[in-house]
Amino acid sequence: MNDDQMLKDILVSAKTIASVGLSSNQGKESFWIVKYLKDQGYRIIPVNPTADEILGEKAYPDLESVPETIDVVQVFRKPEDVPPVVDSAIKAGAKVVWMQEGIVNEEAAQKAREAGLQVVMDACMRVSHRRLIGDKLLKL
Repeated sequence: MNDDQMLKDILVSAKTIASVGLSSNQGKESFWIVKYLKDQGYRIIPVNPTADEILGEKAYPDLESVPETIDVVQVFRKPEDVPPVVDSAIKAGAKVVWMQEGIVNEEAAQKAREAGLQVVMDACMRVSHRRLIGDKLLKL
């Protein structure tokens, strides 16, 4: 179960989000979720082995290739594809693994928690941000 205070703390403290499985296709939901987060001021790092650049940011083939500190690893992959992403997030020193809406993998979540990471499952980062913090573009 995702606790609102934990979600808000993550959203407020996070600066860098590595988005695993982010699509360069503007017709895909992941593209619009991450575009929203970028518009809110987060540093976005696309992780997609088939793309060179997404949303104007250099894309990396995997988390291990990212040369900077990652606060949140956002996961847009099928539940069965989450365990290797969690392993990479642990190696990369991420603080949080955030599985998007519809993505639940208890085994991977437990492994992440045991390694000291916070885990969010089955929650849209854009929806959570809008609900708990608000769209800063609407506040101007």
